[in-house]
Amino acid sequence: MTKRALISVSDKAGIVEFAQELKKLGWDIISTGGTKVALDKAGVDTIAIDDVTGFPEMMDGRVKTLHPNIHGGLLARRDLDSHLQAAKDNHIELIDLVVVNLYPFKETILKPDVTYADAVENIDIGGPSMLRSAAKNHASVTVVVDPADYAVVLDELSANGETTFETRQRLAAKVFRHTAAYDALIAEYFTKQVGETKPEKLTITYDLKQPMRYGENPQQDADFYQKALPTDYSIASAKQLNGKELSFNNIRDADAAIRIIRDFKDRPTVVALKHMNPCGIGQADDIETAWDYAYESDPVSIFGGIVVLNREVDAATAKKMHAIFLEIIIAPSYSDEALEILTTKKKNMRILQLPFDAQEASQVEKEYTGVVGGLLVQNQDVIEENPADWKVVTKRQPTEQEKAALEFAWKSIKYVKSNGIIVTNDHMTLGVGPGQTNRVASVRIALDQAKDRLDGAVLASDAFFPFADNVEEIAAAGVKAIIQPGGSVRDQESIDMADKYGIAMVFTGVRHFRH
Repeated sequence: MTKRALISVSDKAGIVEFAQELKKLGWDIISTGGTKVALDKAGVDTIAIDDVTGFPEMMDGRVKTLHPNIHGGLLARRDLDSHLQAAKDNHIELIDLVVVNLYPFKETILKPDVTYADAVENIDIGGPSMLRSAAKNHASVTVVVDPADYAVVLDELSANGETTFETRQRLAAKVFRHTAAYDALIAEYFTKQVGETKPEKLTITYDLKQPMRYGENPQQDADFYQKALPTDYSIASAKQLNGKELSFNNIRDADAAIRIIRDFKDRPTVVALKHMNPCGIGQADDIETAWDYAYESDPVSIFGGIVVLNREVDAATAKKMHAIFLEIIIAPSYSDEALEILTTKKKNMRILQLPFDAQEASQVEKEYTGVVGGLLVQNQDVIEENPADWKVVTKRQPTEQEKAALEFAWKSIKYVKSNGIIVTNDHMTLGVGPGQTNRVASVRIALDQAKDRLDGAVLASDAFFPFADNVEEIAAAGVKAIIQPGGSVRDQESIDMADKYGIAMVFTGVRHFRH
């Protein structure tokens, strides 16, 4: 009995050659619409879908394959006489191979001028139905959704006259992943259209971008996935200009770095990062000086770190960066001379380019954090803050220079792991105390790192001081201005301690925990 294949593809890459090989193997081919036109034009004889169904394609192509003659041919179990007899009684011929890929819904909604009507019209109904029918009956039916699988199917058909069960099972699994991802995109689109912010089902889909050698540690398996609708300002979308493949830890650190730099748009800024914490932030009127400040913040910790710059990298800055070991450099652009300098004798250093003009769009993306048995979802901590809303709670008011330093410190502390403390002046970080289990320990670490550089320095805390001993430590070091959220039941004790030592203290009313 002649075997039959049904071919209906949106992505026509390689389909003519595949169909030609099927014909050589003696297969009949059923086809639809544009696929049939392409195959007929290439001289591949095909059977029209309406010759199989006895109905014409109708309703602008919405109804053409939703018919018992198609789905009966796909779903009939070859091992059950009752199924085969039902097919015979109803003049249904079996279909042994399905090659289908779907209407370009993703490509459609990515168009900047897409209309709601266009999006709806590009929701495929018949395609997923055929794929699911064929995949369900993979005991007998081969189903192909990815042109990358054409070769293995042809090889097995040529060698054995049929595909193996293992291949059919693997291809069926791929089909169900494919249709699930397709439906997830549609669900996400409609969820946004109706303004649902807390859907009862979370449907997200990602594409494998890079299998990784390992995760945080060599004993951990890991992979890197990218959103199906890519975020332009992201490490997943970055253009890599030099260096070896990014590691798991590289990606996490680089992601943290490009989040930090988003808060420093107004002036040339350089952020140096190590182990998810900023180890140096510098801001100036030119990018080279900003680099100098970031480097001077902590010349030890920056070694082997990640650096992100929010202006084009010029030759002078590149020479300074080239002189030390850096894992990754990220910037919106590089001069030709700078790129040549950075890549000379540095074949492993990763150099990434990102569209910094897409930063704002990246801020609306949700954050997902995996926990055993669940997933936490939250908005990013990108609240707009206005220093005019802050409150000076002490008798002493900050000076104008201190006000500028307090604003710089408050932007910087948001990205220090909690309990987080940072000491800065108005253009660079001086000391960072990240992630201690009590706040006074973080204060001591930051102050110790900043010692001998405290003239004009201020201190920021990501959350309130639970006890006045924090303020006493700060006063002993000579820091004269503090910024913190406030909100402790013991706030007055901290205020009184600040007044005792002539310190200006500002409450922002906003907490910035980062675990």
